[in-house]
Amino acid sequence: MKSQPCTYDLSRMCYPALATAAFSTISFLLSAVTSVVSGFLGMKIATYANARTTLEARKGVGKAFITAFRSGAVMGFLLAANGLLVFYIAINVFKLYYGDDWGGLFEAITGYGLGGSSMALFGRVGGGIYTKAADVSADLVGKVERNIPEDDPRNPAVIADNVGDNVGDIAGMGSDLFGSYAESSCAALVVASISSFGINHELTPMLYPLIINSVGIIVCLITTLFATDFFEIKAVKEIEPSLKRQLIISTVLKTIGIAIISWVALPPSFTIFNFGDQKVVKNWQLFLCVAVGLWAGLIIGFVTEYYTSNAYSIFVSFSFAAMYGISVAALGMLSTIATGLAIDAYGPISDNAGGIAEMAGMSHRIRDRTDALDAAGNTTAAIGKPCCNFKVDILTPKVFIGLLTGAMLPYWFSAVTMKSVGSAALKMVEEVRRQFNTIPGLMDDTAKPHYATCVKISTDASIKEIIPPGALVMLTPVIVGIFFGVETLSGVLAGSLVSGVQIAVSASNTGGAWDNDKKYIEAGASEHARTLGPEGSDPHKVAVIGDTIGEPLKDTSRPSLNILIKLMAVESLVFSPFFATHGGLLFKIF
Repeated sequence: MKSQPCTYDLSRMCYPALATAAFSTISFLLSAVTSVVSGFLGMKIATYANARTTLEARKGVGKAFITAFRSGAVMGFLLAANGLLVFYIAINVFKLYYGDDWGGLFEAITGYGLGGSSMALFGRVGGGIYTKAADVSADLVGKVERNIPEDDPRNPAVIADNVGDNVGDIAGMGSDLFGSYAESSCAALVVASISSFGINHELTPMLYPLIINSVGIIVCLITTLFATDFFEIKAVKEIEPSLKRQLIISTVLKTIGIAIISWVALPPSFTIFNFGDQKVVKNWQLFLCVAVGLWAGLIIGFVTEYYTSNAYSIFVSFSFAAMYGISVAALGMLSTIATGLAIDAYGPISDNAGGIAEMAGMSHRIRDRTDALDAAGNTTAAIGKPCCNFKVDILTPKVFIGLLTGAMLPYWFSAVTMKSVGSAALKMVEEVRRQFNTIPGLMDDTAKPHYATCVKISTDASIKEIIPPGALVMLTPVIVGIFFGVETLSGVLAGSLVSGVQIAVSASNTGGAWDNDKKYIEAGASEHARTLGPEGSDPHKVAVIGDTIGEPLKDTSRPSLNILIKLMAVESLVFSPFFATHGGLLFKIF
């Protein structure tokens, strides 16, 4: 079938502007509610799974592993399936109004990506402030000042610390991945809709991005059986290979699945948008784009050259299918989200199981098993997302100003989040000290601390302290787009992406080094570690103090940078029609 040229007429943007705004609002609310419900159910699952994992650890590490992993898988499939189902229903309902107007339909549906990312801001940033404030205060007062072990029930902040693991690492991480999942799908649909691909083809090929996600759920379901049913965990050393096997098997099976659906769902050739021109693409080329993103995601998990691998996948995908190739490559990286989320959720479940074992006074053998589970799940997969929408000339003053401004934003954002954690942690430290000093018998374990007070401090602080970073993320695209226009805004997005990448890598490595320094001494796994002294020694206290910087650096600021980059990008995408027609007020006035 021969494609017709697709033109973009600004005059069409006023029709039907009100309807598009209404449908965008509906899709925003649908995504936000889906993200919140999925995160809430994930936390409920995790709280039940924590205790069950602790009890199963009495029977052996294999039983505990199966319980923790299956619980994480429930959350992974819940989030992926809910997100896909609501997205698909919204598209079909909106299509009743828009008909074959793919551009209008997918312009309205971009609100779905914005809603998911907005909730990720609260879940990831707010959750990070909550959990690290509790973690830092528990370590400072408990380990440094009172010489009591981690997760000791005498520590008033211990419950807030365990709750924080669920808030930040379960709900926060889930909302973050859901936001990426929704954004990548919206981006692929928008790129397809502005091509003649969207004029001449039916609903099935237009929903190719959603079909990719559907196959991912089926593949991840099959892959999960390899961890829980086909291979039995008998020793601690088998846990990490089992988790890595999940990533490899899911990638191989997903490649086969993508090849099949690319042949069935797509026409042999079609025409897509390519920076104002049109590019003829074969269905096998689009399959290769998804496969490149899929395998790049696997390689990212096993090698340190994160951004080199990502850049290579973007280059190959663009050469095959222009911007649509990049967007489906990003979907390829995210298509095994259910397995990735299962592994990520498995970690905090195992961590909290260890905390329950410590507070319940169970044997050290049980704690050793839960710690082994936690250690094996500590490696997390990072996901690269392209952030480019159109061609700009960086030599123009408007764009160059945007580049400089955007490059500054991640530094500002990181400083704000670190300060927020510090302020919240200081309030918590004062409360923990007060309880140790005023509650008789607390150190002798004859009195109970007031756990609820510390939980309330973390909750109130996280809500209050999220306002500055949240305002920075949400207001920047609006202010820049209205007063400086789309060219400057494109520079801001590009600048924030480049500097954000560097800061994220630095925060991950630096924070991880501080964190592992503490764990190295506590484990006493080598002669050198044992010479530094046991827990409570001066070197250990120094390492704990260093960890109070490293923990929020790698677990709050670093993942929050992902929110900064992608939320500004999707917000710019949603409001781009308005910025294109009414933006740049300063340049119009002067």
